[in-house]
Amino acid sequence: MSEPALPPLGIRQRGPAPTETRLLLIRHAESTANAEGVAGGVKGDRGLTALGRRQAIALAQRLVVTNELSNAVALYASPLPRAHETALILRSAAPHLALRTHADIDELRVGDGDGLTWAEFDQRFGGVDWDVDPSLPNAPGGESLLEFFTRSTTALRAIAGQHPGELVAVVCHGGVIEQMVKYALDLDPARRLGQRIEHCSLTEVEYGPARTRLLRYNDLSGAYAP
Repeated sequence: MSEPALPPLGIRQRGPAPTETRLLLIRHAESTANAEGVAGGVKGDRGLTALGRRQAIALAQRLVVTNELSNAVALYASPLPRAHETALILRSAAPHLALRTHADIDELRVGDGDGLTWAEFDQRFGGVDWDVDPSLPNAPGGESLLEFFTRSTTALRAIAGQHPGELVAVVCHGGVIEQMVKYALDLDPARRLGQRIEHCSLTEVEYGPARTRLLRYNDLSGAYAP
């Protein structure tokens, strides 16, 4: 759709209305692994805390009021319990959506460090410094930053490719969201952004043949306040 009220291209500062696939990336609610400082892979992730469940319920209530998922065509979740449990709660705001699991939108894989506290993780594996070498795995059997970037952004782009021009909700992880933000902004995959991505926040990326861009970031409107 053309927007004749926009300034000419040569001086325009804002983009046109979205026409490509919109990925609504939702960070999971607070997990037990988050609260206890544990590397939360398959073993370390023990689902949501009581606070996390309240956060997810508050977001679901917001989504009912705002009707933001009314036009969504799909709901995907990471297979890790904290994301899957969050998605089940959020589905109450969009019961027309079937919940699909996608294995490659899970958080940074920590290999042999799964289930260790971060202090134990650092003591056992020596603390990889990705500012020095982002190609190093974080632990035996774990991922490097560059591997994580490639895996997660490839998975999200594949999801978008299955739903051209539509709205897709994806319940995933802060690390996954950070990688896709870097992709959308055409930043160096080796860069670590350092911004906060809060529990149950919404980040939206438009992705498709015509353009890729960040539409919103870390949206916490209506967030639960403990």
